[in-house]
Amino acid sequence: MALLGCGVVGTEVVRLLREQAVDLAARVGAPLELAGIAVRRPDKVRAGVPEELLTTDAQGLVTRDDVDIVIEVIGGIEPARTLMLEAMKTGKSVITANKALLAEDGATLFAAAREYGADLYYEASVAGAIPLLRPLRESLVGDHVHRVLGIVNGTTNYILDQMDTHGAGFNDALEEAQALGYAEADPTADVEGFDAAAKAAILAQLAFHTPVGAADVHREGITEVSAADVAGAKGMDCVVKLLAICERVPSEGGRNGRGVSVRVYPAMIPRSHPLASVREAYNAVFVEAESAGSLMFYGAGAGGAPTASAILGDLVAVARNVVGGTPGPVEVTYAKLPVLPMGETVTRYYIQLDVADEAGVLATVAEEFARHGVSIQAVRQVGLGEEAQLVVVTHRAPDAALSATVEVLRGLEMVREVASVMRVEGEE
Repeated sequence: MALLGCGVVGTEVVRLLREQAVDLAARVGAPLELAGIAVRRPDKVRAGVPEELLTTDAQGLVTRDDVDIVIEVIGGIEPARTLMLEAMKTGKSVITANKALLAEDGATLFAAAREYGADLYYEASVAGAIPLLRPLRESLVGDHVHRVLGIVNGTTNYILDQMDTHGAGFNDALEEAQALGYAEADPTADVEGFDAAAKAAILAQLAFHTPVGAADVHREGITEVSAADVAGAKGMDCVVKLLAICERVPSEGGRNGRGVSVRVYPAMIPRSHPLASVREAYNAVFVEAESAGSLMFYGAGAGGAPTASAILGDLVAVARNVVGGTPGPVEVTYAKLPVLPMGETVTRYYIQLDVADEAGVLATVAEEFARHGVSIQAVRQVGLGEEAQLVVVTHRAPDAALSATVEVLRGLEMVREVASVMRVEGEE
């Protein structure tokens, strides 16, 4: 086999391969031999990595006759895509942790795997060591999945947890996450939701057997989450989490639904919900299926060792297929359900307004909600001298109607500020 990339994850893969060589051979039924490791800088010191295996010729490595399996941990779109496609064209199976590529152009990779009879396994691309994709891909393939809801980014969960439990501000919590190695020097992919959106696309495609790419995912990050949002959540006995939500939207009388909704955004969830207790940089995902009911997967969602563990799990499965001469399951997107726009998604809102403390304010605000067809579940008003704080929690309504209501409220003279707007999830 060949390894493409030897950073934090790649180094851990090499370590585990060497330390567990005897056990892995027994589990596979044949020894696993590393033929080469493609890197950009062969002169860099890599503890425990044999220098004689390093090469800068990735193209030559993936086409070698003595390579049956290619493990890709380069990341990014290119050259990873080209190398993976070249490997499959020459009959090699591929294992990858590349969520960004799978979310952007998974269809091309899956088509190549089918055409050339190659395996394409990618458990490590979502939620690190948590066995999540294989249950969706194999264990639940005979079931009807309705919804996947979870925390799939450890960096943002750590930041929001610090804001909730210690009262930290966003910037301070981010700096702490960077100091602990949970966040990159450039945290954009995490805090703006790009990482979670890529994972949501992969989950939705597997759960609903329908093509979903990163561009189909409604994405909002956590950079705008304020102390007021966190305090408002506490006032409702809730906690703020960045959630990835993939759900089949039912149609009247239609079992398969009229489409799927795939979205990532910060939301309030009740502290009684199991996801509320997911602390620090951990991940957790709920899968709701027709026959299996509710399943929860929890564990370390990132890091070199957890990700390498998932890669080796895939490696054993793929190697067994190679030894047996039979490829594993391929992705099927027969359903081809449309991905619905965010405006059609039915959600709930928490809205905190700073308003003039005068007669008729509540009536005017309530009238705007009614005019947009949004029902109010609860309202609380607290006087603060010449100003007052008005908190409104809505019933479920189309997101477009809720968003339009908020925009109108921002323009009302009696509304000094819309201090907080956040969706509410997890109360179904």
